Amino acid sequence: MKFLELKIPPVILVLVFILSMLALRQYSPEIGFEYNTRLILFILISVLSALMSLSGVMHFRTAKTTVDPRNPEKSAMLVTNGIYRYTRNPMYLGFVFFLTGFSIFLNSAYSLILVPIFIIYITLFQIIPEEKILLKIFAQEFIKYKNSVRRWL
Repeated sequence: MKFLELKIPPVILVLVFILSMLALRQYSPEIGFEYNTRLILFILISVLSALMSLSGVMHFRTAKTTVDPRNPEKSAMLVTNGIYRYTRNPMYLGFVFFLTGFSIFLNSAYSLILVPIFIIYITLFQIIPEEKILLKIFAQEFIKYKNSVRRWL
């Protein structure tokens, strides 16, 4: 399934998963949280998600390297500071947090099941292909970084 590698912009993928979660909601058993609890959790998780993703984008912009995940070969610098000291993929991790919060807000067990599917997809068709390209560009520097910072958390 190499034809899927680096093809779908991750933001579009998140939108597809949001729509899928909405569709599954009507068939799903409820998680069991009250509305106010779900809303507060969703807001808190969304804020964390946004901060994480935006921090990643800001560090890329500061380093003057590409933010477009479909073209990692245009990377001008390996960013390893800031949030990148804790996770190699803060933008994708932010998406995971957002989808988790959204499924909690929907109160839908089936929607929550889509989160690991998102993680698997983004890992196989986005992150691993990106890492292969980064290895070619940055060689030993990327190996050292990869060995010291986890892919997710």
